[in-house]
Amino acid sequence: MQDYVIVTAPNLKLIQRNTRLAVVTETWPPEVNGVANTIYRLVEGLRAHGGYHIQLVRPRQNPRERATQTEGFQEYLVNGLTLPFYREVRLGFPQYNALKRQWKKQRPDIVQIVTEGPLGYSAMKAAKKLGIPVISDFHTNFDQYSRYYRLSSFFNLAKRYLRHVHNQTLVTLVPTQELSQQLAASGYEKLDILARGIDSGLFNPQRRSEHLRAQLGLRPDQLLVTLVTRMAQEKNLDLAFAAFRAIQQVVPDAHFLLVGDGPERKRLQELHPDCLFAGMRRGVELAEHYASGDLFLYPSTSETFGNVIMEAMACGLPVVTFDYAAAREHIRSGDNGMAVLLDDNDAFIQASVALAQDAALRQRMGTAATLTAHDLSWEKVVRRLHDTIQTVLHEVSHETVTSA
Repeated sequence: MQDYVIVTAPNLKLIQRNTRLAVVTETWPPEVNGVANTIYRLVEGLRAHGGYHIQLVRPRQNPRERATQTEGFQEYLVNGLTLPFYREVRLGFPQYNALKRQWKKQRPDIVQIVTEGPLGYSAMKAAKKLGIPVISDFHTNFDQYSRYYRLSSFFNLAKRYLRHVHNQTLVTLVPTQELSQQLAASGYEKLDILARGIDSGLFNPQRRSEHLRAQLGLRPDQLLVTLVTRMAQEKNLDLAFAAFRAIQQVVPDAHFLLVGDGPERKRLQELHPDCLFAGMRRGVELAEHYASGDLFLYPSTSETFGNVIMEAMACGLPVVTFDYAAAREHIRSGDNGMAVLLDDNDAFIQASVALAQDAALRQRMGTAATLTAHDLSWEKVVRRLHDTIQTVLHEVSHETVTSA
């Protein structure tokens, strides 16, 4: 029997204790990407919040991996595969029958679909067959991906598939108001905002390391331009290098540091052997690489949010990027960073060069950027997710009582 408590402020709301939440995702740490980081923060936040029993359904990351089971948390691991043309993306095999059997034995109160691949779709169908409420997250901008992979027919089909999946859930959670408006115009029916947070204890200007800068071959006063990203076509990385080469015309001893890995890394290293490729970094080491830079360039046009923008800002870096997604929400251009019109490559390069030449302006923007980013806590985001889950459960419970 479930335990409920009535809260009278600010609105009358039915809060369910010991909520059983099944989270279905095809990416999870130690995989490094914005989706894995976000869902990890949310799951850990709900566990710390209390009142949740969480089942994490995800693909195995290696054949010998075993499921974790602790108090209030259990993993349900499935087999999967990697895409041959994009090995950083992993898909879980469909689990319709297996999840139906599992959820009949231990029924979740609600299912959250994080990724919409074969595993996510089969989980959504199994939950609906059993009458379990389903919510979903939206993380993939196929409109922009199709520009880089020359698979427009595939991506148009994928867009229709995604809309079909999300419109079968009770609510689709998106990170920005801008994205919510775009999806609504494309036929998505039930949308709500779930923002992103920042770990200010990890990402902050105090992580700057003169020792790391010396290891990279820099003098204390030498300009270090940085970029943290997955190195893939949709990240528009050639523009970042074009901007850096323009910077070198006015600051000849500038260095360019790239952190991350991906299918484009080999090509880029061969084209730009004088640039610094640090590979994948995590935790404190990642934060030090951010904070040890002086200027952050982010040319991607395919983000649904762009976590790295906020991490760079939190570390005190002025960011040059395009005015959409996270930048549209949090950058006040000319104050705490530079956000130029989407796809205006010339403006992106000009803004990069202007900041590269003005140390005082970089310092002022970096300070303002830190204040902006540190106002975004994961605790607030987790509370928002908790409220959304409980509201959905209350509405479903009310509809069930009314129909009875």
